[in-house]
Amino acid sequence: MPSAVEFRDVCRFFGTVRAVDRVSMEIAEGEFFAMLGPSGSGKTTCLRLIAGFEQPTHGEVRIFGEGMGGVPPYRRAVNTVFQDYALFPHLNVIDNVAYGLMIAGRGRQERRREAEAALDLVKLPGYGGRKPGELSGGQRQRVALARALVMKPRVLLLDEPLGALDLKLREQMQEELKALQRKVGITFVFVTHDQGEALSMADRIAVFNEGRIEQVGTPEEVYNRPARPFVADFVGSSNVFPPEVTHAVAGRRAWASLRPEAIRIVGQGRPARVVATAFLGTATRLHLEMAGRDVTALLPRGAVVPEPGETIEIGWGDSDLHLMEGP
Repeated sequence: MPSAVEFRDVCRFFGTVRAVDRVSMEIAEGEFFAMLGPSGSGKTTCLRLIAGFEQPTHGEVRIFGEGMGGVPPYRRAVNTVFQDYALFPHLNVIDNVAYGLMIAGRGRQERRREAEAALDLVKLPGYGGRKPGELSGGQRQRVALARALVMKPRVLLLDEPLGALDLKLREQMQEELKALQRKVGITFVFVTHDQGEALSMADRIAVFNEGRIEQVGTPEEVYNRPARPFVADFVGSSNVFPPEVTHAVAGRRAWASLRPEAIRIVGQGRPARVVATAFLGTATRLHLEMAGRDVTALLPRGAVVPEPGETIEIGWGDSDLHLMEGP
């Protein structure tokens, strides 16, 4: 069975800028796949290559086994939800959702029936008569989802769709998006710079950096076993040790990653000086100096917090220090 989306050695150059540089990846049918990376890392350009808004400078994009060279966006089995939702302010919700069906030449009754079903799917029954300006940010996002899903795409592309929402609503919509993807069963390709979103929703994550993929894996693999220092530093927070520091603390000469929550205060361990502390609610962050290196640790809620200037002994499990390839 062909992959839902496949990149074969894809490059996209804009003049001398290598926005996408020799990217190869496969996205399975029915997968929730996240493309994660900082601004300018190439993830949105890859989304546009899937949608057909851009064409590769080199290489090939395939959708369900079919090469997409020269295939326009409207002939691809995909649809896109944009960051700003791109709703028509002068149209009511039902007409926004049904717009693609109207362009496709569907009859009025069919359009309304399909649009109402799509609004039910995103938990907005009865909202068809409202204008986008009368909706909250979360409701507008649901309308944009309904407008994309009503066309029954085989792949749904989502370009930072939660970026305009506040934290509480964003967390709620993360849960709803994942539940919606399971319900409709189609492939979701989600672009984000927020590692929390990617970790909480995706089946697999591709971590982008400077136009290339640093690592592809499940959230657990990417978080617990980062392939390179960039991944360890970008996905969550981590103490990244160069080979000389790893050798000093563990006797191994290699790059290493140590997550802050893995560090514990112990009776006999490695000496570290407390530089500063910060209460985070669910945990307390310690800024430490160990072997001439800045180190961050997280103490669970309720733990005894040492004072700045105090010297403590810290330790971690052997499996917590993860060795990596160099940059």
